[in-house]
Amino acid sequence: MGKISLVVNGKKITADDGKTILDICLANGINIPALCSHPMIRPPENCGICAVEVEGLADLVKSCAKPAENGMSIRTESVRAVAARVEALEKMLETHPNDCLGCVKTGGNCKLQEVSYLYGVNPAERKDMKRGSDDSSPAMRRDMDKCIACGICVSVCGDVQRIGVYELADTGSDRYAATKDGLPLSEAGCIYCGQCVKLCPVGALSEKEEAHAVAQALRDPGKKVVFQMAPAIQNTAGEAFGLSSADVTKKLPTALRKLGGVVFTTDFTADVTIMEEGTEFIGRLKDGGVLPMFTSCCPGWVRFIEIYYPRLLSHLSSCKSPQQMMGALVKSYYAERENIAAKDIFHVSIMPCVAKKYEKQRAEMKGSVDAVITTRELAKLLHWFNIDLSTQEDSGFDPMMGEGTGAARIFAASGGVMEAALRTVVMKLTGGRIDTIDFTAVRDSKGVSEAELDLGGIKVKVAVVNGIGNARKLLDQAAAGHSPYHFVEFMACPGGCVGGGGAPVKGASNTRKQSIYQSDMQNPVRRSHENQEVMKLYADYLGVPCGQKSHHLLHTVYSPNDLTIQGGNE
Repeated sequence: MGKISLVVNGKKITADDGKTILDICLANGINIPALCSHPMIRPPENCGICAVEVEGLADLVKSCAKPAENGMSIRTESVRAVAARVEALEKMLETHPNDCLGCVKTGGNCKLQEVSYLYGVNPAERKDMKRGSDDSSPAMRRDMDKCIACGICVSVCGDVQRIGVYELADTGSDRYAATKDGLPLSEAGCIYCGQCVKLCPVGALSEKEEAHAVAQALRDPGKKVVFQMAPAIQNTAGEAFGLSSADVTKKLPTALRKLGGVVFTTDFTADVTIMEEGTEFIGRLKDGGVLPMFTSCCPGWVRFIEIYYPRLLSHLSSCKSPQQMMGALVKSYYAERENIAAKDIFHVSIMPCVAKKYEKQRAEMKGSVDAVITTRELAKLLHWFNIDLSTQEDSGFDPMMGEGTGAARIFAASGGVMEAALRTVVMKLTGGRIDTIDFTAVRDSKGVSEAELDLGGIKVKVAVVNGIGNARKLLDQAAAGHSPYHFVEFMACPGGCVGGGGAPVKGASNTRKQSIYQSDMQNPVRRSHENQEVMKLYADYLGVPCGQKSHHLLHTVYSPNDLTIQGGNE
């Protein structure tokens, strides 16, 4: 049998003559969905799901039946091919029973379910819909028909987070989790932390899916796709792919670059956050500003204070989150340096957090981040584009905004933002006389941790609130004017970002936290103000921390939410 040479998705392949396009692609690790094809039978060419685009041919071809020819150039995930698959799936599902729970093909054996999931196709009409669905939240979706009344969402929201959005509704003939008073989630006081999404055992609660928007941008030749990857992803993604955090950190940039994107790390803007927030805190401390100052990098926490404690908003740092700082810098600093129009950049955040989806849609943030995908969505995206993370070569992040310190890495754990800030604030307040790096007192995983520091005669008391369920007592103190603290870190999710609502369900926050601090110890640079790329950003572009340009790009104003929910001392 002779050999032929062809190109698939830009990759040159040598194969046996006489093989179909589908057979050759599958043999080379390139997945093409096919429902009617099986090695034991001749392809009946019924489903059309395996359609691909061949350069020079006007029509799509069915890869299961089309023999490959020498010199062919094939695209398996072109815009036309994907559109044809979606159309074919939608037609199938018009008459397909929606009884997956009791189907004999349950348990990951149903190809139709797998392909429909990958391409985001659902039946056009749910004739069995009784309870309805709720898409009001910008971050989460509720499908009440899938609820099994297990009560997990009620417990995690009420007992752990102490917000109490949900309750078990019992109509006599039906029982399921509903929002209190039947309000849409966007009006029920939900902060979009996603803990209920992470723990829901079925598909009743899910994050708003954005992987398809990312895939569409990757296929658009007019878009420059830029990725940023949060510190916690380097830990949580390892669990999703069965790799160590060290391997993921080295392999993910390679994988994302293969998709066609530029890859930056949110560690960079975590260091920028410390420069801005640390400077802001020193200014408040010296000039008699509002204290205690509250951190502002967690969007779930920010939404909580805007809804339940708007009276205390003056305590909130004006800094944007690291995600949004990167968004602003990608659409300005990076765009200007690379001579790319901001409108032609599609900026993707990979986050362990469901609330980040909400944050990027806030009016004052809109436009700097175009899509937010969770760890789970990242796994789907790589699978979709036939990228096996375990086989990727090691590489680093792209320069300009690709450097991160140990201080940035620990942002992912509760207490990490505070410790990272102290490493820089203490150095600057004491002129380097106190050279402490490890502030272990704020690493305690209890509900509220605190520490008191003597900074060259200045007594500073700090606190860390681990999980929004522990916030009210401290906020009530501040509202009454009795807070003993100067600086407080708040994280909505227990354990911090490593326990975020978009992280893998399995995996212990404590194990993730240990991995984070280990990577901090191994980093040759452990203070944010020693990040050389950050220093270049200020020297070449921003000027000074909390200066006019950085205020314009990296700071914002947080405002009371329109909701009139009673909570705290309002």
